[in-house]
Amino acid sequence: MDTYKLGAVESRFAEIIWNHEPLHSRELVILCQQELDWKKPTTYTVLRKLCQRGIFQNKDGIVSSLISRQEYNARQSEQFVEETFAGSLPAFLAAFTTRKQLSAREVEEIRRMIDSYGGE
Repeated sequence: MDTYKLGAVESRFAEIIWNHEPLHSRELVILCQQELDWKKPTTYTVLRKLCQRGIFQNKDGIVSSLISRQEYNARQSEQFVEETFAGSLPAFLAAFTTRKQLSAREVEEIRRMIDSYGGE
């Protein structure tokens, strides 16, 4: 699972790809220059590393994701709950709600989610 952990700079880079994919690697270089103030070698180095980790691919100069932003976020959330709360979602929710009051809308949304998964 650590394969999918991204640092702060890698996360910004990943967001650029997810927001513009599929895109040509030359276009990615231009975007990284504009948004991250990176030079071409830096862009290609980070891209290569994230491709090796199975997050993105660069096929014939076209960069796209192998896992979506949603899948990445789901894996990160799952890993956080596993590492911090021994995999217990109820323990996570109990800790979360001690500092943040849930709105009625949030409670209803959580109920709908539980009901939709309850039969499995």
